Amino acid sequence: MNTLRLYIKSIGMLLRSHLQYTSSFIMQTLAQLVMEGGEMMVVILIVDRFENLKGWSGGNLYFFFGMMSVSFYLTELFGRGITGDFPSMVRTGKLDTFLVRPRGVLTQVMCSGTDPRRITCIAVGIAALIMGSRLSGITWTLTKVFILIESIAMSCLLILGLFMIEAIFSIFSVKSVELVNAITYGGRSACQYPIDIYPAPMRALFTVIAPFALTLHVPVSWILDKPLYGWPMWTAFVTPLSGALIFVIMTILFHLAMRHYRSTGS
Repeated sequence: MNTLRLYIKSIGMLLRSHLQYTSSFIMQTLAQLVMEGGEMMVVILIVDRFENLKGWSGGNLYFFFGMMSVSFYLTELFGRGITGDFPSMVRTGKLDTFLVRPRGVLTQVMCSGTDPRRITCIAVGIAALIMGSRLSGITWTLTKVFILIESIAMSCLLILGLFMIEAIFSIFSVKSVELVNAITYGGRSACQYPIDIYPAPMRALFTVIAPFALTLHVPVSWILDKPLYGWPMWTAFVTPLSGALIFVIMTILFHLAMRHYRSTGS
């Protein structure tokens, strides 16, 4: 509980510090809106060109896009310390200062960064969710609301876990490993669309190694009343937990990797 309180207080202070430079914050936030709006435009063009994509309607595509956008940018908003700042902490020696403080390194890293510019990206994702829900004719129930929340939460944990792979490699290589971006940012771009439109190797990649299909596509397809692969309803409750499993595994590996950390000497 104390750790959660510390995290909330730290993120609150960081958000206030970003807002001190109002003009800069507004311009950068608008730039993020243009960027995410451009990606949304791609989906709109696909929907305008094709009536459906391998059985998925335009409304379904909007809903998948919105789910990925909300999950990914919520993670970047509240987990910036891991998702973007950790490799630079290792290179500059800033991580050394965390080792002498009476808190765990991972806790301090999580408390060290936030990216409020992502608010507009989240807003675009929410707009896509609302649009997709209406066009798909979703009849909302408490069960579907629960699955929606569970899917977003577990997808956030999955994304954090995947970014921790880069953090772990940075401990040993000092520099970030760009190959990891193929799974994180590449996964975001690919998994904005239903997973079953891709060939078998990509489906395997995002089901077994980076299981976006389990945390996001299986529950979303059930919400849309189009169960993926014809899987039964209970899978929509269970498969998202793979995100928490990945996060726990990567947390353990992170702590093991920190035992081998060597200062850059800065």
